Amino acid sequence: MKVPILLPKVFNHPFTYETSLKLKLGDYVEVPFRNSKIVGVVWDNFEKEQFKKFKIKKVIKKLNIPTLNKNMVSFINWFAEYNIIPKGMALKLSLSNNDILEEFPEYELKNFSNYFKKKNYELTKSQQESLKKLEKKNNEFRVHVVQGVTGSGKTIVYFHAIKKVLEKSKQCLILLPEIGLISQFEKKFTEFFGFNPAVWHSGITPKKRKIIWSGVVNNKLKVVIGARSSLFLPFRDLGLIVVDEEHDQSFKQDEGVIYNARDMAISRAYFQNLPINLVTSIPSLETFNNIKKGKFSVSKISERFKKASLPNYEIINLNKTKLEPNSWLSKEIIEKVKLHLSKNDQVLFFVNRRGFSPNVFCKKCLKIFSCPNCSINMVYHKTKQILLCHYCGHKSKINLECKDNKSCDLVFYGPGVERIAEEVKKKFPTKNQLIFSSDTMNKKNSKDLLKQIVENNIQILVGTQLISKGFHFPHLNCIVVVDIDLNSQGHDLRGTEKNLQLYHQLSGRAGRAGKPATVYFQTYNLNKNMISDITNDNPEIFLEKELELRKLNGLPPFQRFISLIITGINEKKTEQEANRFKSYIEKILDGKVLGPVNSPIFRIRKKFRVRLLIRSKKTLNIQKKLASLISNFKFLNGIKLTVDVDPINFN
Repeated sequence: MKVPILLPKVFNHPFTYETSLKLKLGDYVEVPFRNSKIVGVVWDNFEKEQFKKFKIKKVIKKLNIPTLNKNMVSFINWFAEYNIIPKGMALKLSLSNNDILEEFPEYELKNFSNYFKKKNYELTKSQQESLKKLEKKNNEFRVHVVQGVTGSGKTIVYFHAIKKVLEKSKQCLILLPEIGLISQFEKKFTEFFGFNPAVWHSGITPKKRKIIWSGVVNNKLKVVIGARSSLFLPFRDLGLIVVDEEHDQSFKQDEGVIYNARDMAISRAYFQNLPINLVTSIPSLETFNNIKKGKFSVSKISERFKKASLPNYEIINLNKTKLEPNSWLSKEIIEKVKLHLSKNDQVLFFVNRRGFSPNVFCKKCLKIFSCPNCSINMVYHKTKQILLCHYCGHKSKINLECKDNKSCDLVFYGPGVERIAEEVKKKFPTKNQLIFSSDTMNKKNSKDLLKQIVENNIQILVGTQLISKGFHFPHLNCIVVVDIDLNSQGHDLRGTEKNLQLYHQLSGRAGRAGKPATVYFQTYNLNKNMISDITNDNPEIFLEKELELRKLNGLPPFQRFISLIITGINEKKTEQEANRFKSYIEKILDGKVLGPVNSPIFRIRKKFRVRLLIRSKKTLNIQKKLASLISNFKFLNGIKLTVDVDPINFN
């Protein structure tokens, strides 16, 4: 008997094998492939005739693993088609690795079933009303948005919904946008449910990955908290998906297999006919549009837990307050911070840049220190005494030789968290402080650092946008936004939406325990509309205006954008290939092909980057046609095409 087996490789079709075993759709098997053995899955269609060029090999064995759900097979097929990637690469996301455990090690289960004393959480009236709406149609596909001001207790509401699902012995998946959020979230989960969830992200050990994968496929593990990749785990009996902070741009995977985990989670829920909850303080524009159209239901929590007040806002006009040389903090801000510290308030200085300074140049030779591999300046990290490219990872020592054979006379232009932290330390030398960024909080000791912050053992934080993503710091009552002007610049079509969400989330870190809190914006910009949009109690006013603007200009979510990035080592050949590819596709596609243009960051990892942008109606036909055209087009050697459906940024 011949069977189609999909392999986790860069192929868009299954391979044909022979077997005398009784196999069915979704069975896991071990098969020979080239000179090795590999795990594959029995698929739903055979390869096309033109691929059948080789001698048909035999299936080695069927693995003792529960069958992959046929609805999951359908989802993987659709996922590959929508995102224009090979089916084999989509399957690879669902397989832990080639070393799959056929028998679940029961002794390892204790790590995920240790029961603790549960904390008692009573819901407010507003939370109870939200939960009632949330639980409607909870046995079939529907998308429900839990929208609430920061600190309103949205997490506890959907925890109650999860509890009902677990009582039916079904499994749950909770997607979070950042790995850094997981440890604090895990603690909250354990306090509520009394047992440990399984945690899945790129940082867990290979052994733990195998155990969790096996526990999920055998229905031994009931709850997984994870980053984007956890969406593809082969749950045996999944009953609910939750996407927390659904608006967060980090749900977009922009390297390797490119996809938006939030959107794909909705599609997985659809294919498996199960409910999905999107949780947010300010919905993404796509979600807001779907609420308006009635596609998504919504419940709103308009007040903070225990009626804690939202923070006040103050604008510090830098036109009136002259900054001292080499200083980024006004005297007025320093006095405000002193007052907060005297009340035992925790303080956050927010600057959305890692490192010490984003720009370095020499006063003598006027050299600007840019990355040799990328068309972007290197960032100076003072703690490590290096210049670092945040795109390719290239490092360079700072002691560089100038034209007179002496050291360069360096000027550091612009602030990063390290530079602000250095100034803060001079102003408040007796206070414990911590830089809160991906450089410091994705390490083994981050759990201990979070505990110190929560207990107010660290009085001053200097942080990037990582700190805005759902952390609960009960003593944080003062936030200083250092670089509001710098952050509001740029030509990103989503820029205003991103800023609205960022600063609402950031403001939501303050005043969560009930004490009065204030967010201070330092600015040279006398146009207060931007800040009033950001701080408005009703952000939906802004979302309505932005939606109308997008509709008028034919922008997402009203049109489909597909970004095509052509890369190559030779600049001229790359541009020529981009033009040749455009001429080839625009005659056939039912959409407008814009470009080619150089990417804003024209060179990354020594490769030049040219962009095309397709604008079309929101149907799957555009992806089907484009996939067919791509498969039939032969690029010159050394030229690579990357496809990004529904792009978030245009770097």
